[in-house]
Amino acid sequence: MSQTASLIDIAPAGFRHGPMPCRTVSIPQWEQAALDLAEGTVELMSLWAAEAAVHMALRDGTTGNFAILRLDCPSGNFPSVGRRHAPAQRLERTVHDLHGLAPTDAPDGRPWLDHGRWLIRHPLGMAKPSSGTPGEYAFLPTEGRSLHRVPVGPVHAGIIEPGHFRFTAQGETVVRLEERLGYVHKGIDTLMSGADIARGCELAGRTSGDSTVAYAWAYAQAVEAAFRVTVPERALWLRAVAAELERLANHLGDIGAICNDAAFGLLHTHCAVLRERVLRTAETCFGHRMVRDYIVPGGVAVDLEVEGVSELHELLALIGATFPSIAEVYDYTPSLKDRTVLTGHLKPDLANRFAAGGFVGRASGRDFDTRRDAAYAPYDRLSFDVPVLHSGDVNARVWVRILEVEQSLSLLAQCLDQLPVGAFRTEVVADGAAREGLGLVEGFRGDILVWLALDADARITRCHIRDPSWFQWPLLEAVIEDNIIADFPLCNKSFNCSYSGHDM
Repeated sequence: MSQTASLIDIAPAGFRHGPMPCRTVSIPQWEQAALDLAEGTVELMSLWAAEAAVHMALRDGTTGNFAILRLDCPSGNFPSVGRRHAPAQRLERTVHDLHGLAPTDAPDGRPWLDHGRWLIRHPLGMAKPSSGTPGEYAFLPTEGRSLHRVPVGPVHAGIIEPGHFRFTAQGETVVRLEERLGYVHKGIDTLMSGADIARGCELAGRTSGDSTVAYAWAYAQAVEAAFRVTVPERALWLRAVAAELERLANHLGDIGAICNDAAFGLLHTHCAVLRERVLRTAETCFGHRMVRDYIVPGGVAVDLEVEGVSELHELLALIGATFPSIAEVYDYTPSLKDRTVLTGHLKPDLANRFAAGGFVGRASGRDFDTRRDAAYAPYDRLSFDVPVLHSGDVNARVWVRILEVEQSLSLLAQCLDQLPVGAFRTEVVADGAAREGLGLVEGFRGDILVWLALDADARITRCHIRDPSWFQWPLLEAVIEDNIIADFPLCNKSFNCSYSGHDM
């Protein structure tokens, strides 16, 4: 057992059923954690700052236990984790942008979210005035014969969030891709500060609109753990219904969009029809197409009526009868598979090093799903498989989605068959004590983490939200290397990372 693993001793049931303590460590312990991350004995779940201290959420891949390490930074700096463990680099750059805490000996000291347009620097730390005049961003240099650069974005065709991609290519072959994000920074961390519990849930659910259910559930878990709230059984099962509807809608949309980027519009159309049916059913059942503001701390906002249950059964029958033929057409269209097979290969060791969640990790052999491996109700009482493939290409990421659609249909059927009766919400009552809580939920992209600190008046002092895309965006840079530029849309859509969830 590594030295750091001995500190990771809180089982998922422990942090979900009670406050999540932060373990204050020394500089040598912090540096040892970075070494253990580099050696792969533990996994980085997130890194953030709060109250002149940096925090790391860690998971022991062997035991499944969790811990949050806290290092006080009275001098305003801390030993860089990114120097040893690359997945921490962008998180450290964000800590410096927002809080002004500097990682010492960091391999990359460039700003990340702060593009120089803010009127203040370090808004969550010792705020300083800024001119609001952006400087030129220093993209990494490349050397070699016959190289040229192709800038793409941040404005893209169609309705899509902004992000800049700087390709260095030799002919059509990509030698390096470097991303620049942060164009949709919303200041959610700042808006959370001082908010009450209800407002915090609204903000969490708007972090990335396509995952509003998963974000609200992770936030609600953090609040409920902090106050030791017992959620009614019916509410837990209704949350799962909403979450699986969200997963269905997104996977159907992605499968069709990937086919469309390979110039196969037929499946795009059929998937769009099914996705629209899912969204309409969600509106009928929960009052909103994206099921926004449905999950709240203590339960859910409204009950599911008998008419809604009937609509859901009809939806399951429709998709169950239609989707297998869509998967069959995908699998037996050689021109389509020619574009997806062997394209954008993500090596399994890289997926494991970055603890890549969701279909990105599972298509490259990382067998992790929060619903099973850090189980929470009602998934701990449901039967489902976690599809894992190992080829790591665009085709594998499509197939993981296809198999997850089938699993979501099964999970929804189980939820409807076993849906308990009773109350659907309980009140969260503050007790005059400052508290901290952790939530972890499996969104359609992967695991979403929420860490929450509340004061004695039950107002938020700090809320950190980590989208799966934080560990997936860097991997997109890796998989496009040695592919042609024309395959980037396929690789990009097969990852479908969230700009908004990353830029906060």
